[in-house]
Amino acid sequence: MRFYTISHKHYCGIDLHTKMMYVCILDSDANILIHKNIPTNGKAFLKLIAPYREDIVVGVECMFSWYWLADLCAKEGIEFILGHALYMRCIHGGKAKNDRVDSEKIARIMRGGDFPLAYAYPAELRPVRDLMRRRSHLVRIKSEIQSHISITNYQYNLEPFDKNIVHKGNREGIADHFDNASVRLNVETDIAVMDSLHDQIRNLENYIIRHAKDYDGRMLYRLKTVPGIGDILALTIMYEILSIDRFPTVQKFCSYSRLVKCANESAGKKMGTSGSKIGNAHLKWAFSEAAILFIRGNDKAQKYVTKLSKKFGKGKALSILSHKLGRAIYFMMKRNDVFDMNYFFRNS
Repeated sequence: MRFYTISHKHYCGIDLHTKMMYVCILDSDANILIHKNIPTNGKAFLKLIAPYREDIVVGVECMFSWYWLADLCAKEGIEFILGHALYMRCIHGGKAKNDRVDSEKIARIMRGGDFPLAYAYPAELRPVRDLMRRRSHLVRIKSEIQSHISITNYQYNLEPFDKNIVHKGNREGIADHFDNASVRLNVETDIAVMDSLHDQIRNLENYIIRHAKDYDGRMLYRLKTVPGIGDILALTIMYEILSIDRFPTVQKFCSYSRLVKCANESAGKKMGTSGSKIGNAHLKWAFSEAAILFIRGNDKAQKYVTKLSKKFGKGKALSILSHKLGRAIYFMMKRNDVFDMNYFFRNS
């Protein structure tokens, strides 16, 4: 975890919301110069900090509304830092908690050099990355609806469907399996939503492939040498990582990707794990999806997972495989190398 340690004359801590923002400006001696609630407006903010902007750093907690402020500071040449929301628990401690207290605490931890930095993603790449995240969300909704159709079929002890209903063409006539009109309408509604989501997801995928930019085409090709990884999955990995140089070690990369669990221990005694929500959930999904696709039609991978399943169970075996794929992709991106199946399973 990196911390902000560069000294400035003025520190501007902001508790940012959609309509109002509480601003606290400290000088280098920790004296409060401004502590004020203002509208969430660029002009109002620039007017407030105008006397101090020659040497000021602006810091906010990484919440959903930080995009516009980061872009404004970049445009105006003001240094901006983003605080990791889960590491900034110190601002939630204390007897009282409100926007005024939080803004002052943010400014003081900036001045003290304990401000936990989050990565401020470049503005020009955010739209496509967020579009890919939205696509993943729609895919999960579609999967939930598909599961509901299968569960309904099991509830009435009917014969399994002849074809995989994940494909749009295989869903025709599915509702006719059910005699009861209400149950049939329930399934028809699910199918209609799935069909609509299928079209929207396909449109998003086509748009993403056409409009993805500022990425390394050769690295995209290298990632696609991993069996099961196609255009969308490779672009998801590249856009979420952006620069592999952000991670000095493979251990830090796997931790960021939620591929490992962090030990919670004291005095040499382990008390389980912690930090399961810290990291990039989208990379976790991408590597989990890659692991599932990796074993399809892959004899070596299937034997490897079967061997692990006997010892750890299938779920844990797939987690180990996704971790192994994450490590492999880290070194592929570091070394500008392609995937080598024999090297991947050399010690397995």
